Amino acid sequence: MAVDGKPQVAKQVIEAVDEENKSVRFKVTEGDIVEAYKTFAVTIRVDTHEEENVVTWTLDYEKVNEYIPNPDRLMELALNVTKDVETYLLLHLQPN
Repeated sequence: MAVDGKPQVAKQVIEAVDEENKSVRFKVTEGDIVEAYKTFAVTIRVDTHEEENVVTWTLDYEKVNEYIPNPDRLMELALNVTKDVETYLLLHLQPN
């Protein structure tokens, strides 16, 4: 992945999968993110209502110090990934 045009690396493990609530939680264990954050985890949840689907990304993190910025750029990346997945699904999974 790239943030602000700079390649970033992150190793993550799946902490939890909740099929009933359509969510998955990842914990970052290695990479560029752990240089700025003591802990960093991502939860992705899909809520469905009739034909409408909403994806919620939640970032849980602890900064290594108060001067570290909030991970706003990572949220922008998450939004872009969600839009890319939506575009792909709309193009390839439409009923004929």
